Amino acid sequence: MNADRIKGKWHQIKGEIKRKWGQVTDDDLKEAEGNMEKLIGKIQERSGERREAIEKWLDSQSQ
Repeated sequence: MNADRIKGKWHQIKGEIKRKWGQVTDDDLKEAEGNMEKLIGKIQERSGERREAIEKWLDSQSQ
């Protein structure tokens, strides 16, 4: 397992924590940030790509 896959797992955990915190505090923006963090982590874990490349790809898909 390479370092980017491990970082992906970490980003998933961070994303889930942010998402839960957003739910507890009723902060929709924080919850959305958590969902995005979790998505990026999942893609990073599966593909082994760098976070920056994944964020760039996701930005290009939303335009």
